[in-house]
Amino acid sequence: MSGNGRTIYIAGAGIAGMTLALALAKFGATVVVIERQPHVQEVGAGLQISPNARRILNRLGLDKALNEVAFEPSGIDIYPYGAKRPLTTLELGPVMRERFGASYTVMHRADLAQVLYRACKRFANIDLLFGVRGYDVVSHARGVSVTVDESDGKSRSARAFAFIGADGVHSRTRTDVLMGKDAQYSGTVAWRIALGKSALANMLPADRTTMLWGPGYHAVVYPLPQRRQTNVVMVAKLKEDAAFSAKPPKRPTLPWSMFPDPRFKALLEAAGDDWGFWPINTVETDTLSEGSVGLVGDAAHAMVPFQAQGAAMAIEDAAILAPLLMTEPDAASALTRYAGLRKPRLEQVRKVSLSNALAFHLEWPFTIARDSVVRMQGPQGHLKRLAWLYGYDPAPDPDLPAAPQRSSQGHS
Repeated sequence: MSGNGRTIYIAGAGIAGMTLALALAKFGATVVVIERQPHVQEVGAGLQISPNARRILNRLGLDKALNEVAFEPSGIDIYPYGAKRPLTTLELGPVMRERFGASYTVMHRADLAQVLYRACKRFANIDLLFGVRGYDVVSHARGVSVTVDESDGKSRSARAFAFIGADGVHSRTRTDVLMGKDAQYSGTVAWRIALGKSALANMLPADRTTMLWGPGYHAVVYPLPQRRQTNVVMVAKLKEDAAFSAKPPKRPTLPWSMFPDPRFKALLEAAGDDWGFWPINTVETDTLSEGSVGLVGDAAHAMVPFQAQGAAMAIEDAAILAPLLMTEPDAASALTRYAGLRKPRLEQVRKVSLSNALAFHLEWPFTIARDSVVRMQGPQGHLKRLAWLYGYDPAPDPDLPAAPQRSSQGHS
């Protein structure tokens, strides 16, 4: 068997799970991905993929496929509440590639999932099981024993080197297998919608991302030209009983300041009652692993999305964990090293995200100081301030045997 005879099971065929599967498979591991849903999920919203994540995806051979579904904004216009023109435009585009060696792009979550899925299907050593009814995991001294109830009612049992939970914010791996904490409501919710390309044509630019700051809420808008759509995310505070009500709100209810901001008003009018509604939950756990069982992505560290790093952190997890699982003498050692490497960085990103949450939602007169600082930093201030984030590069992959590839016939 290739890959030192190591078989790794992954729970969850989302971005975290499929990126990890690819990273492991290219080193020759046998990978089994189990997913409760019947197919790759097409639902979701837009994603911002910053250079630290795009660099990793490019190394997995996905650059060309991603270019077909992604868009590279030239900058981010930042509007304080009621402003007629941007406070500043943070430069993206070529300067990000020149400074950090990879692009800053936006895309639809479903498009990234399809790119990852098609790449996984090309590897003979990745087995994707959809519609899984349930699974059991028992950890022991030399790995794990896994039993999976498949969609057709059959059951398969196997011994594996490791079992990795990439099963999202409400991870069963975290709560049932590792006996970890439940996700916690963050106090904020997101309303999301994809509008037609022309819906905001006279209000917002088609080549840039727009960030609108309001008192207690904010919005991020960016074009998805390959889909002829504009992605809109509105984030606001909401009490827990309202966030988890049997009848959640159909649209954002924004507490206007002294006057309605024309851009927020245009977003609400264009979207009507067609918003998707998501309470934002977070995960803070000291237990990223135990024995041969570990966690990646939102299952390990879901955080508030105010630095747009949720998907990026999952992709980084995969890049760090895969070579460790293939080179360490046992899974427990690999997962312990992985946790030690990831925890400081995840905490740093978490703190920045929480700090942004405060800054984005400030009310007057506290906005005066915030706006002054942003204006002073200028269009390239973020390049220096966030160099530690965007310039991050996992250690070079070890020199391991290449994995066998499936024939291209019959596979999408």
